[in-house]
Amino acid sequence: MDKALVEMINSTILEKGPGVHWDDIQGLSEVKETLMENIVYPQLNPEIFSGIRAPDSGILFYGPPGNGKTLLAKAVATECKCTFYSVSASALMSKWLGESEKLMKTLFALARSKAPSVIFFDEIDSMLSKRKSEGENEGARRLKTEFLVQVDGCGAGSVENAPQVLVIGATNRPFDLDEAALRRLTKRIFITLPDAEARLGSILKLVEKVGSQLNSNEKQMLCALTENYSFADLKAIVKDAAMGPVRDLHKNGSSIAKLDKDSLRSVNFQDF
Repeated sequence: MDKALVEMINSTILEKGPGVHWDDIQGLSEVKETLMENIVYPQLNPEIFSGIRAPDSGILFYGPPGNGKTLLAKAVATECKCTFYSVSASALMSKWLGESEKLMKTLFALARSKAPSVIFFDEIDSMLSKRKSEGENEGARRLKTEFLVQVDGCGAGSVENAPQVLVIGATNRPFDLDEAALRRLTKRIFITLPDAEARLGSILKLVEKVGSQLNSNEKQMLCALTENYSFADLKAIVKDAAMGPVRDLHKNGSSIAKLDKDSLRSVNFQDF
C-alpha cells in the first residue's frame, strides 16, 4: 500500500475513545443491543457467530437530526475493543485522478489488517448519493463503486476467511442514498425522537453535575412540555437552564469574576 495514503487513513483512527459510554445515551436499548450483537458478542465467541449467524457487514442509522446517531458511534469507539475509523467524505475525496478510489481501498485494507474494526461514515449521503447518468463527477462515481466493491468483500461470512469489519453509516436523508449502497447496509435502524422516559433520563443526566431541585410533579411536567424534542434540543434547554443560578446572582449585584462555584444554587423548574 502507498505509504502516503496509509498515513492519511491512519489519521482517521481514534486511538482513544471519545469518552462517550452506553450509559450516556438514554433510551435506544434495541440499537445498543444490535451493536453488541455485531461487534462485541462475535469477539467473545466467534464460533457461534458464523455462517447464518454471522454479524451484518453494514448498519445504517437514519432519522431526524440530533437524536444520537453520531453519539452511538462514539460510544462504540469507547466501549468496544476494536479499531475505530471515523471517516468523512472530505477525507476520501481528492483532486488527483484515481486517488479517491485508492484511499477507499486502503481504508478497507487497513481495517481488515487491524480487525476487528469499525468504519463510521457520518453524513454518508454526501458521499453515496444516487448515481446519475448525466451531470455527475466521474471521480465521485468511481468512489461510490469502490465502496460497493469493498463492502461486499468485507462481510463477516465465516471465522476462517472473513475478518470482522463493520461499516456504520449515519444520515438524515436515507432517501438520497444510492440503492446499491442501501443494499450493502443490510441492518437499517430508525433513530426516532426520544420517548418520555428517555427525555427525562437525558435531562436528569445532563443536569446532574450542577444539581437540580426538581420534584416528581415537575419532572412529569418537563416530560410533557418537551414532547417531540430531540436529544440535541434537550441539551440546549438544559444548558440554558443551568445558567439560571448564575443570572440570579448577577442580577443581585454579584461580580461574575468573583462568583464562587459552591455559592450557586441548584437548577430548579423556573430555570427551565
